[in-house]
Amino acid sequence: MTNRRNFLSGAGAITGALAAASVSKVAMAALPEPVTQTTPNTMPPLMPASGRPYNPVVTLNGWTLPWRMNNGVKEFHLVAEPVVREMAPGFKANLWGYNGQSPGPTIEVVEGDRVRIFVTNKLPEHTSVHWHGQRLPNGMDGVTGLTQPAIRPGKTFVYEFVARRPGTFMYHPHADEMTQMAMGMMGFWVTHPKAEHPLIEKVDRDFVFLLNAYDVEPGSATPKIMTMLDFNLWSWNSRIFPGIDSLNVRLNDKVRIRIGNLTMTNHPMHLHGHEFLVTGTDGGPTPRSTRQYEVTADVAVGQMRQIEFLADEEGDWAFHCHKSHHTMNAMGHDVPTLIGLDHKDVARQITNLVPDYMVMGERGMADMGEMEMPIPDNTARMMTGEGPFGSVEMGGMFSVVKVRRNQKPGDYSNPGWFKHPKGTVAYELDGPAPETSRQGDAGAAAMPAQNMPAKNIEVQIRKPGNGHSGH
Repeated sequence: MTNRRNFLSGAGAITGALAAASVSKVAMAALPEPVTQTTPNTMPPLMPASGRPYNPVVTLNGWTLPWRMNNGVKEFHLVAEPVVREMAPGFKANLWGYNGQSPGPTIEVVEGDRVRIFVTNKLPEHTSVHWHGQRLPNGMDGVTGLTQPAIRPGKTFVYEFVARRPGTFMYHPHADEMTQMAMGMMGFWVTHPKAEHPLIEKVDRDFVFLLNAYDVEPGSATPKIMTMLDFNLWSWNSRIFPGIDSLNVRLNDKVRIRIGNLTMTNHPMHLHGHEFLVTGTDGGPTPRSTRQYEVTADVAVGQMRQIEFLADEEGDWAFHCHKSHHTMNAMGHDVPTLIGLDHKDVARQITNLVPDYMVMGERGMADMGEMEMPIPDNTARMMTGEGPFGSVEMGGMFSVVKVRRNQKPGDYSNPGWFKHPKGTVAYELDGPAPETSRQGDAGAAAMPAQNMPAKNIEVQIRKPGNGHSGH
């Protein structure tokens, strides 16, 4: 829980070590003890031991940062530092984050709390923290050069403000953003209402996670920070399926899921088996008059979306981004389409030279999910994950909402695969398939064309004489 992860070797590690050593013991003595978490498991909700009570959230594959009360002020300590994040079993990435993780820990407060956040910089370059969506004094907004000096390596800055409105927010740097955001520096912030709120209902389960993306070449471990569009790892809280935990709930629970997007593109988030309402954004709770039932909600860049639904259908329900490339891992974007090509002759010739050669892509890419072909060390397979009926053929931004009638209140453990009642699973037809009729079998099209011009009509075209005046 308190151990630290080092990043890279050579100059990066040396610089990080020097930055850590430059924080004086006198200065650190006045700070809350920094708490670090390195396991990628979903940690139980952190029940408030001080301050005003609230119903805590559960951070998917993450955790909530503890605090201390100091004369009525809720104090937190964030440490910006290099981290090693396990993105999926067997695949780790060198990232930058906070308190041992990327994303950093979730910060939970209550509307009206006075909050003091100590930020210690153990990165090899300067940084800052912007409190995305918060109403606060301008000098606490965290924009390097505009509202504050940069936090230099080894230095600690203090942010202090009142959490003025309840809602779903983020924190991230506003310093060398291209590098620091691409390396995973971000975290979630939740401000709970101080009393009953007309637009914020009580829920039984409250999940949070951030959408993020990385470009990590196969066999390597450090993201390419210059990538603008061709990311190959699409993740939730820096985890990719099958490394993303399931969201486990009790039948008829009221469920809230808060999603923040800090990638370079939008994500249409789609839930199977249920309809949901978009009940909040980073601007606050949505008016009831604007809410309508959806099964997909688009989360644009820099946005937060808060969805709520009644989990009244038992089963293992897929929950994913509906951009098909975003449910894949370690994709190559220059692979040609080979569907329908006959490789038999060329495969025979290549096999004489390369005995382990395998033909790929002539029947589609589903075979990739079941191949056990060797891949470089520390590389995530493109499509993977085993379900009760075989390969799920998914990766990236994909998980499962597991709804069970026997899940105990407050129990977030994985209940295993759903046991389908008899007669409720799609099955293979035993016997000949029924004959199908095709359009035109009766000698005429379903919608005959009418008033079409006769064939062989001469068409005359006149070009304008001068410039564009005759267009």
